[in-house]
Amino acid sequence: MSFISHIHKYPARWTVMLLIAVCLFCANSAIAQEDSLGKARLYVEMKDYKAAIDIYSKAYKGNTSSEVFDEYFDVLLLAKEYKAAEKLLDQPSADTRGRAVEIINHARIQMAQGKDKKAEEFLKEAIALINGDEMVTIRVINAMEKLGRNDYIILAYEKARSVLGNPYYYGEQLGRLYAKNGELEKAIVTLIQGSPWQFGGLDATKVTLLDILGNDPKKIQQAQKILIKKINEQFDNQTFPELLTWLYTQKDDWEGAMIQVQAIDERNREDGQRLLEFGRLARRERKYDIAIKAFEAIQLKGKDRPLYSMAAAEKVSIELEKLEENPAYTQQDVTKLSAEYETLLKEFPHYYATETARDYAMLEAQYNNNPQKGIDILQRIVDEPNIRKDISGMAKLQMGDYLILTGKIWEASLMYSQVDKASREDMLGEDARFRNAKLSYYRSDFPWAQGQLKVLKASTSELIANDALYLSVLITENTPDSNIEALSRFAYADLLLFQNKDKEASALLDSIAIAFPKHSLQDDILMLHAKIAEKHRDYAAAITYYDKVANKYGDDVLGDDAIFKSAQIYENKLHKTEEAKREYENLIIKYPGSTYVQTARKRLAELSAPANIVP
Repeated sequence: MSFISHIHKYPARWTVMLLIAVCLFCANSAIAQEDSLGKARLYVEMKDYKAAIDIYSKAYKGNTSSEVFDEYFDVLLLAKEYKAAEKLLDQPSADTRGRAVEIINHARIQMAQGKDKKAEEFLKEAIALINGDEMVTIRVINAMEKLGRNDYIILAYEKARSVLGNPYYYGEQLGRLYAKNGELEKAIVTLIQGSPWQFGGLDATKVTLLDILGNDPKKIQQAQKILIKKINEQFDNQTFPELLTWLYTQKDDWEGAMIQVQAIDERNREDGQRLLEFGRLARRERKYDIAIKAFEAIQLKGKDRPLYSMAAAEKVSIELEKLEENPAYTQQDVTKLSAEYETLLKEFPHYYATETARDYAMLEAQYNNNPQKGIDILQRIVDEPNIRKDISGMAKLQMGDYLILTGKIWEASLMYSQVDKASREDMLGEDARFRNAKLSYYRSDFPWAQGQLKVLKASTSELIANDALYLSVLITENTPDSNIEALSRFAYADLLLFQNKDKEASALLDSIAIAFPKHSLQDDILMLHAKIAEKHRDYAAAITYYDKVANKYGDDVLGDDAIFKSAQIYENKLHKTEEAKREYENLIIKYPGSTYVQTARKRLAELSAPANIVP
């Protein structure tokens, strides 16, 4: 059968084969062309422009894309082949990006020859072609950027603004360009006035301002003066006050920011709303005293004002957080805060249905050494009419914990079981089951505890799953040959610690270490000693215990935990960055498979990065 007749007999098959052949040919051609362009770029780097031009001229005949055109045109200018460059521009297929780009390329040829006046005539002609079409503007700007003439790029943006009839458009781009030209005031004014119309809004304006101002106090002060002037000129513009407040916080001048916020709040009759938001910002930045001042300023407006109770609740919450982070708090601090909570809940009893009341219970039980009062507060929450199921459940879990503090183990178990039954399918139920499993561990009922922990290790909550895994491993590894005496004593020490009987717990741990010197609990005993030391803010002692675990029992399951906890103390409590970095590095090297590695890498990267102002 002849070749032609074969095609006629199987037309579809041959069509497919022909298409495949064409595709392969095109692909091979594209690869070959890319290889040749690669050689041309190499010649340009070597400044062998003649060889590069030879390749580009051949490549351009088969590929008139803007990318190839630009590279070809650039090398002609580098080689000072100006006539050839003009000739390239005159070709019908020279560039599909429009007349404006072609004119700017003519300007480039003139500038390359030192004919600046003629070049400027071309540039003005190109700018005149800007008609409001975004694509035309972008093409003109991109082409002008190759000239390195910021003045003409500014003129192009300003012409686009004028045509569009929007004096605030392209604020970010113009702001950056003015700053590059040393016109800082003009840059700042342009940025802040254009903020509402800028893509990304106020946050984008802050980022650009940071780039322009940096950490230069003089520039920041100049920006503040401009903003104050604008606030006085445009009384109703809310963007300027917000930017001014933000600038004060960037200088870490929170007192100055507070004055501005308070003044604006009064002037605009905002009833404390701006102060409330500022107080919350200060709290996030751990500026507790300023946050408290902001909420107190709201309270001074009067109890009849709508934000009074909210400010009072947030204020005591901050004071509690401040107390928790203060290792030198006094009983007087606790008593004063307790009275504030009492007053708040008496005046606004609806806060019994919020976290505020649970915080009050925690203050009484864990700081005021009055767990029974904590239980009474939580019972009041549970008894609230129409209380939400999750709030009631969390209050009952907390109540169970405080029942343990009073030695009522059985009542605590019943309380956890109530929550488990009511929230069987959600996270609250899992939490209740874990607390009950730990209670069984405290009571040395290890088989029952293990049964619960086996299920909880697959919890959807990472925290519960990890805690369940740790407790399960602790029981498994420390009950050899059904001998539970050492673990029972250890579990009781753990319970004593939970009940805030720290001295008794520490003494019992020491007795276990002496009575069972070769028991596998030795590293766990050291870890619990470290926990007690941390609780009492004795961070040096805690690190000593963790170091003993890492050095003596590094091959055991708690080696990576010990190093990670040391790193955390150095970073968050002692603020010793270099020591923290050393510990994180040690963890990554010694325990590459540890679950802490990812966190350690992240912390190490952040600690090693230069300090930046965060918008």
